[in-house]
Amino acid sequence: MEPREERGKELAATKKLRSKQPGIWLVPSQTGFGDYTVNVATEEFTCSCPDFEIRQQPCKHIFAVAYTVVREQKPDGTVTETTTITAVKKTYPQNWRQYNTAQTTEQDRFQVLLHDLCCTVSTPMPKTGRPPLPFCDAIFSATYKVYSTVSQRRFMSDLREAHERGFIAKVPHFNTISNTLESAELTPILQELIAQSSLPLKSVEVDFAVDSSGFTSSRFVRWFDHKYGTVRQKHEWVKVHLMCGVKTNVVTAVEIGDKYAGDSPFLTPLLQTTAKNFSISEVSADKGYISAKNMEAIAATGATPFIPFRKGQTAKPGGLWEKMFYFFNFHKEEFLERYHKRSNIESTFSAIKRKFGDGLRSKTDTAMVNESLCKILCHNLVVLIHEIQELDINVSFCTKTQEAAQEGILN
Repeated sequence: MEPREERGKELAATKKLRSKQPGIWLVPSQTGFGDYTVNVATEEFTCSCPDFEIRQQPCKHIFAVAYTVVREQKPDGTVTETTTITAVKKTYPQNWRQYNTAQTTEQDRFQVLLHDLCCTVSTPMPKTGRPPLPFCDAIFSATYKVYSTVSQRRFMSDLREAHERGFIAKVPHFNTISNTLESAELTPILQELIAQSSLPLKSVEVDFAVDSSGFTSSRFVRWFDHKYGTVRQKHEWVKVHLMCGVKTNVVTAVEIGDKYAGDSPFLTPLLQTTAKNFSISEVSADKGYISAKNMEAIAATGATPFIPFRKGQTAKPGGLWEKMFYFFNFHKEEFLERYHKRSNIESTFSAIKRKFGDGLRSKTDTAMVNESLCKILCHNLVVLIHEIQELDINVSFCTKTQEAAQEGILN
């Protein structure tokens, strides 16, 4: 049984397929984002998924329908469809002892790692006036608040507990957390902390994926629609571009630009940031990133780009473009197996949004960007906590603070 047929069998057993009309089926995406339309009413089955569009061969969604639908032709020429599910749900091994330890100690370990990471941030001393809240304490408070997913006022109990444990010098007013997120100086610092938080896994990750997604806000944009003569509104949102490792889903680089900007220009800065800290073997991305410039940028780091070509694109004589074009067309099975590592970036976005919310509480543009970065930093620290258990590694950003904190909490 080929891999796609096996995955189709699993999909038929674990997801609910819906018959839109005779011969037309809606098959849920295995990653949980939307449905694909499978047409089995004609002799040549078709699917609306990218895999079928590229290969023009049966994908897992078509196999899922084949396992779900039994077609029976009656003597009068009519065709009936009987729904059956015969597949067995696939299971994955889990080290439950390590998983349980990581889950039950996550919040304590999160504070330790976050405090340790924030201690690497220096606070510029003012020339005059009252000394402000140390920048490391402000970053700790804002990030820990995003981790808690509760309002600022309800979060104060957690912050007082963090103060008692020695993670912050003093308990700030809840409005100080908002003011911290309003600071434009915080954005590059959070980006650097995200990169630093991925470093303990530099020996684990060699293959990477890149993509973008949006976080909605509580702010609305309103306009008058002259065509329909009515006032319309929509949520404001922040578009986040990430690069992550495909084994642990740790985020190695993040960029936030205009929400209507294309994805392709962001690949190079994400790649350069990751290449400073990691040895890169492969980079997977969707068609939105296909360009000779991006391919050459990936190759310059010693990695191989796995970006599918658009329909109608041709081989350009010489260079990496031509090489990958023929690899894509003549070794499509191998190409797509590597390309589908890209699904890990979708899993990363899904994990961030499910755990820390897909919405932003902040109102201003700067605060929304910083809150989004805090969510990603929280995700990286949670990944580290689980990998500390799974891989038995030691993580230290600022040794003396980590040892002191671990002595009082984890023993």
